[in-house]
Amino acid sequence: MVAEAAGVSLPTASKALNGRDDIAAATRQRVEDAVRELGYRPPAARRSGPGRVVDLVFDDLVSPYSLEVLRGVTTAGAESGVDVVVGRVPDAAGTGESAAQNGKHWANRLKASGREGIIVVTSALSESQVDAFDRAGLPLVVIDPLNTPRAEVTSVGATNWSGGMAATEHLLSWGHRRIAFAGGPTTASCGQARQHGYRAALEQAGIVVDPRLVMHGAFGYPDGLEMGERLLALEERPTAVFAASDATALGVVEAARRAGLRVPEDLSVVGFDDTVLATLATPALTVVRQPLPDMGRVAMRTLLRLIAGETLDSHHVELATNLVVRDSTGPTGER
Repeated sequence: MVAEAAGVSLPTASKALNGRDDIAAATRQRVEDAVRELGYRPPAARRSGPGRVVDLVFDDLVSPYSLEVLRGVTTAGAESGVDVVVGRVPDAAGTGESAAQNGKHWANRLKASGREGIIVVTSALSESQVDAFDRAGLPLVVIDPLNTPRAEVTSVGATNWSGGMAATEHLLSWGHRRIAFAGGPTTASCGQARQHGYRAALEQAGIVVDPRLVMHGAFGYPDGLEMGERLLALEERPTAVFAASDATALGVVEAARRAGLRVPEDLSVVGFDDTVLATLATPALTVVRQPLPDMGRVAMRTLLRLIAGETLDSHHVELATNLVVRDSTGPTGER
């Protein structure tokens, strides 16, 4: 049916539906147009039931953050009778036409496999990838994106700015004035918002932000350790650090241990996320909790609304954060 409508052979139509790259672009376009016009759904999709399979992809599958989000997405999926296929963001190497082709092949492969939509977690998406999802008719929801390719991309996050402000205000309440920020990548939207909250709290307290106390790296333990070592090597070191993730905070705590400093007696540390790492740490981390399972649930429910063709009231949803005080923060040791 699709092959006849597109004016191509069955093998050629099959190649196009399976995302193969050994056919001409114009031919692939004719097949895709025929699919849309006929409302054709591949056998894999028909076996799984209408609208019942979505993709959930991460840049990091093994982090505690990812596991919490996964729990929320799969719980919501089970409640709605939707199967969730979990994977990693494919290599998006290349620029220009090459990058566009990579995005197109990814979208075509998902569509040919019967996916009805996709949730992407903490990853950077290119304009060409978003365009490819649009052309393939695959609704997209992103969680804590590292970038925002365009305003209309639907996203789910937390109140990162107010979380950053709450963390810094907590440290200020203990008398800390020299407070450092160990952040994520400079391009990460969520990390930028946390830094802005940190700056706002300091400025509100009449404290000029020292640029030497603001550092950036990946959201992980190794970068947290490196940033912690650099901060604690300063001639006038900080008495407290607000870290933009739990894993980053644990790296800072280890840097303090290696420097012979005690947490919180010599250095207070606040993390962000409230994953299992926070409660297993010694001392247990004071954190800004973002509701990761709830973010996963909201992302799944939002995706299902998009799949159903509903119009959303907002393209961006933020869930509330809150401060959880444990043992890694205390009064400044300075007198």
